[in-house]
Amino acid sequence: MAKIRVKLVKSIIGRKKDQIDTVKALGLKKLHSVVEHEDTPQIRGMIDKVSFLLEVEEI
Repeated sequence: MAKIRVKLVKSIIGRKKDQIDTVKALGLKKLHSVVEHEDTPQIRGMIDKVSFLLEVEEI
């Protein structure tokens, strides 16, 4: 299965609680932190919800 690399490029300060929770559920803690996930529909849905805060790269 394909993998995707997700990077937090904008701050979560001042965002709605559900957006903050989604970013944390993806495993991103600090600005410019990077995590790798399997490319599943659940992960894609979380990425779509906060896509304006993230940078996504397929591996």
